[in-house]
Amino acid sequence: MPELPEVETVVRTLTGLVVGKTIERVSVHLGRIIRTPDDVEEFKSQVAGQTIHAIKRRAKFIQFVLDRDVLISHLRMEGRYGLYQAEEPVEKHTHVVFYFTDGTELRYRDVRQFGTMDLFALGTETTAGPLAKLGVEPLDEGFTAAAFSKLLNGRSTKIKPLLLNQECIVGLGNIYVDESLFLAGIHPETPAGKLTKKQVVRLQESIVATLSEAIEQGGSSIKSYVNGQGEMGMFQQSLKVYGRKDEPCVQCGTPIVRFVVGGRGTHICPVCQKQ
Repeated sequence: MPELPEVETVVRTLTGLVVGKTIERVSVHLGRIIRTPDDVEEFKSQVAGQTIHAIKRRAKFIQFVLDRDVLISHLRMEGRYGLYQAEEPVEKHTHVVFYFTDGTELRYRDVRQFGTMDLFALGTETTAGPLAKLGVEPLDEGFTAAAFSKLLNGRSTKIKPLLLNQECIVGLGNIYVDESLFLAGIHPETPAGKLTKKQVVRLQESIVATLSEAIEQGGSSIKSYVNGQGEMGMFQQSLKVYGRKDEPCVQCGTPIVRFVVGGRGTHICPVCQKQ
């Protein structure tokens, strides 16, 4: 599933491609992609005629800011957007097409069919639906070591599952949690509330550094992720532990091990991340 860096990369790419374009009409070929409103025809009618003024990210969600509404899209496993000319062939598994007045088309393709779209009136999008219960943004100025410490204080939950909890901190998935914990030298099973002050500072800095570097490299193309122009991310070439089972640690040479924490496959260096 695309994580914060991948979604941020898609947002930045689409911003340069479709902001300012006006939607003439919409076609929906797989109705369950549209969750709100529950009437697909109503969704199509509401969106038609509106202009895309901005594209933003909240957690792993993409927000298309229109004249009167905000379209909230989640890519799930393999959803992807692409801008096409009208004469270009439509690929298989293209489920939603936004036709612009200038003749171009924004197409949403999703092989796994898990992606979602919700439409809310402008100004209500953060209090209803999928954005209502999200936690702090790790790249916001408010995500300081002090704020992070307050979030962790008193929690007995293992640090990795807590970092994956979108109601606590958003945008982090398996890849970037493993990478951040390695960079901070913290074992993923450490109780969140037991981290020392120095460990909290290191982990906060590691999260920000890992996400920032991943965004600079366009995200990680572990499976099928591409940005809005069909380009792969390159951060997977910089991964230190994720997906590197039995390979030598880049810091000490010890083989990377894989085990399960909170139901998720987890990669660590047993020497650099002692429990």
